[in-house]
Amino acid sequence: MSERTTKNVIAAFTEEQVERLTGVTVRQLRTWDRTKFFAPSLAYEDRSRPYSRLYSFRDLACLKVLNALRNESNVSLQHLREVKRKLAHLGDDAWSKTTLYVLNKKVIFDNPETNSKEEIVSGQGVLQIPLKVVTGELQSAVDALRRRDESAVGKIERHKGTVGNKPVIAGTRIPVSTIKEFSAAGYSVEQIMKEYPTLDRNDIIAAINFVDAA
Repeated sequence: MSERTTKNVIAAFTEEQVERLTGVTVRQLRTWDRTKFFAPSLAYEDRSRPYSRLYSFRDLACLKVLNALRNESNVSLQHLREVKRKLAHLGDDAWSKTTLYVLNKKVIFDNPETNSKEEIVSGQGVLQIPLKVVTGELQSAVDALRRRDESAVGKIERHKGTVGNKPVIAGTRIPVSTIKEFSAAGYSVEQIMKEYPTLDRNDIIAAINFVDAA
């Protein structure tokens, strides 16, 4: 547990949830993480552990833009790496911090220094912008994802092929063992809820009290 960030986590999303919300596939996420193109903000150093890659809402906004650039507009990954290098001064959330466009599979942005639209890598000015990349109603999609059947709250289930057949909190893929690990490390119910904002108090209590009879 010491490998986890000690900051309060406002929102944490699994790879499967990120794929559903942004369109970036789990395979792409893992490749981008491994090659250091885009790493999750919340993660274990040991990526082989279950749920070792967790993404923040800020990550979602960036990945939504990257999906539009890479998967919808077919901008090459090599070009995107150059764009990332050019925008490095904007920080880890550069993809969502500025308005980006696409022209001839090249990324364009509004350069505040020249007050003009320029191709990021070459710095060449452009006149026509056919496509604007926006994050869209990402928060609404997140809210919809978080809605769970009320009958599932506070229950534990086990499904063949899900998380190695281990008990999980109903309606999620969060292992009971993970919640127990937090509890054993001294986390209160409220603190665990901050780590997993999609869970209800009753979910946490049910996981802590669960005894696996298998």
